[in-house]
Amino acid sequence: MTPPVRTAVQEWLSHDPDPASAAELAACDEQELAERFAQPLTFGTAGLRGPLRAGPNGMNLAVVLRATWAVARVLTDRGLGGSQVVVGYDARHRSADFGHAAAEVFAAQGFSVTLMFAAVPTPAVAFAVRGTGAAAGVQITASHNPPQDNGYKVYFPGGLQIVSPTDRDIEHAIASAPPADEIPRSPVTASGEDQVRAYLERAASVRRTTGPARIALTPMHGVGGEFALDALALAGFDDVHVVQRQFAPDPDFPTVAFPNPEEPGASDLLLALAADVDADIAIALDPDADRCAIGVPTPAGWRMLSGDETGWLLGDYILSDRQDKAVVASTVVSSRMLASIAAAHGARHVETLTGFKWLARADEGLDARLVYAYEEAIGHCVDPDAVRDKDGISAAVLACDLVVALRGRGRTVPDALDDLARRHGVHTTTAVTRRVDSPQDAAAMMTRLRAAPPDTIAGVAVTVADLQPRTDALVFTGGDDAASVRVVIRPSGTEPKLKSYIEVRCAGELAPGRARAAALQEAVAAAVRAWP
Repeated sequence: MTPPVRTAVQEWLSHDPDPASAAELAACDEQELAERFAQPLTFGTAGLRGPLRAGPNGMNLAVVLRATWAVARVLTDRGLGGSQVVVGYDARHRSADFGHAAAEVFAAQGFSVTLMFAAVPTPAVAFAVRGTGAAAGVQITASHNPPQDNGYKVYFPGGLQIVSPTDRDIEHAIASAPPADEIPRSPVTASGEDQVRAYLERAASVRRTTGPARIALTPMHGVGGEFALDALALAGFDDVHVVQRQFAPDPDFPTVAFPNPEEPGASDLLLALAADVDADIAIALDPDADRCAIGVPTPAGWRMLSGDETGWLLGDYILSDRQDKAVVASTVVSSRMLASIAAAHGARHVETLTGFKWLARADEGLDARLVYAYEEAIGHCVDPDAVRDKDGISAAVLACDLVVALRGRGRTVPDALDDLARRHGVHTTTAVTRRVDSPQDAAAMMTRLRAAPPDTIAGVAVTVADLQPRTDALVFTGGDDAASVRVVIRPSGTEPKLKSYIEVRCAGELAPGRARAAALQEAVAAAVRAWP
């Protein structure tokens, strides 16, 4: 261990306000200490996220205190000192502790703080920030990460996730923050009941039909269960069956390998329940209830829809009841069908970089209003006027409403997907993940592709668009009206791997079109796996 690292360790230990964290750090060997002090946690998607562990490269009380002091400093420097701030937390390990600590730091810095009365869904905090005109919001959550992680998500005015330069400004302020045990804290009385009630009533209001639906629901051991039941009941859905083993919040997520509805097997209990009770729709929320996955019955049995399939359905449903100057948005790694759906409805489609920090801003500078946004990773924003972020609970209400609306026309969700394919072409999507030894290896592969990009993929001539400097991604497109391919490749922002997002579109009759699309998709995936 180098002398600077040894000094940093001693300084951190002498000011760690959590005796358990200090003891944990004191027990680490030199190699572990060097790793934990190599660099601090940095702001990724709207905030900090990392393993629960002591030291600057983990989520712990000292990191939360210093990060909150930094957010308060940035707000004050921007003339927002003394403004309102909303603080919430989910049901993960240490979330309540971190949430109360963050609220106390804001209060000591002179802010008016709304500290949520209990563990709440992340979109409830985004709603409260936007609805009350608060200057900022903080939600303690790691969303669908493994149980050993936690995070610190930041919203600024309008309930928008932060983007650069705000994230860099906060990081610079963290670097100059006082030692954690010297940061003042003032007691805060929990509140927020009115804001959460308003959020649930607004989520219920996205419904536009009447009539019952039988619903199977799992919150996947997260905070969404009771809140989703309340929103559904307010919307008139009272025939809801829950996965009992996954309903109560449990930060260890004991029934799933990863608490992510997208993971293989994660929704098995939900689909089994849906089949047992003869449900009309199955809903899986992720642990902080900002994402929503949909399961539907088909002639071959129950299956979960992809995020893109749900995005097509909800986008088409919302636009079917909209006036002029509507904007819908999806990300560069999501399906292009939403663009075709928007054009058919006379609406505008905007493609953004990945993440809701960009999707939520899709209508900035436009003479039009955002009415829907989604990303393929089961994130859906169905009521941007209320929540400018993904919201699993309002998306669940609207998905149930869609099922009722379809039934009224003698249609089902598979029928609706068929209808969209007939109008816009068969679209299939998949992803290829390539693990590498380090982020440097991923960067090297991107460099090789930029230097010598392929001119064909699976026999289809393609052109390439480089999204640098906006983001590190390459987009390959090719084909014609009969069949086209699209591949987006980018390094993961959190893990040493490259991710390729593949979409194939084929025109024509459904059965042969789907057969051609499946074969072409497999050929494209094989070609991508073979890239050097």
